[in-house]
This record gives sequence, C-alpha cells and structure tokens, in this order.
Amino acid sequence: MSDKKNIEPIIFAVKTTAGQEKNAAEMIAIKARMNKLPIASILAPENLRGYIFVEAPGPHVVEEATSDVKHVKSRVPGRVQFSDIEKYLTTKPIIEELDVGYIVEITGGPFKGMRARITRINKVKQEATIELLEAIFTLPITVHADYLKLIEKASKEVKEETGK
Repeated sequence: MSDKKNIEPIIFAVKTTAGQEKNAAEMIAIKARMNKLPIASILAPENLRGYIFVEAPGPHVVEEATSDVKHVKSRVPGRVQFSDIEKYLTTKPIIEELDVGYIVEITGGPFKGMRARITRINKVKQEATIELLEAIFTLPITVHADYLKLIEKASKEVKEETGK
C-alpha cells in the first residue's frame, strides 16, 4: 500500500470569466459542499486571470462541481503539476519586486493614490525612499514597501541615470 502523505495531489485547471475567479471558486465550493463532492481545495490566484485550480480525485468530480456554475467556462484537459502552481502559493515580499527608478502607486497613508518614483531601497528595513511625481517640488519620502504597488518598471535609460 502507498503512504497517503506522499501522494501527489491531482490538480485540474478550470477556465473562468476574467475577473470572476473568486466568485466562481466560491460557487464551486458551495456546490461541492452541498453535493458532498470530494474536492480537497480550490485556488484562485490573484495574479492569474481567467483560471482557477481545483484539487480533486478525478476529472469527473471537477466536471460535476463546475457544471452549470456561473462564470465557469470549461475544464482545461489534463492535469496541472503541483510545481506549476507552487509559485501562486508562496508570496514573496513586494520589496523583492521593486528597484530604483520604478514607478509605484502609494496604497495607504496621506499620499494614497499618488504615483512616485523610487530613488532608494532598504531591503533590510523593507522601506523605499520615493519622490512624488505629482508634487510641485521633489521631497524624498520614506515609506514601508507594503504601501507600494508596482506600476511600471524603469527603462534602461532611467537605470543608467540612477547608476543601477
């Protein structure tokens, strides 16, 4: 007999309406619970539009759970390897994605909604020094990276100017 802990999960991709992944996942979960379907998990990654992943013992279970569910288009044929979706399960800190010269949007605090250019990064403290693009004069502001959202990566010319 095989050890249950070492069994690779069987994961299936389901195509959904873009922007409705979470709604589709919730409706599938409700249907699975009501019909006592053996669905182990449902993943709706934020940074993957139009698809969700369903862990189930077989494709027939996924078909039954997704049939007649609003925003579900179809089940993608075949299985998805766990290694392919692993990147959606681990979140890396936003500071790892940021670099000097990048354009960011501030998502919290008194400057919420404003755009800025990163002038310096402190990865240890997870802080970035930014200059507001919409300000009349340039004033360096240091904010925690959690309050920044990447809008645009710096072009090669900008990186050369800043010395990166």
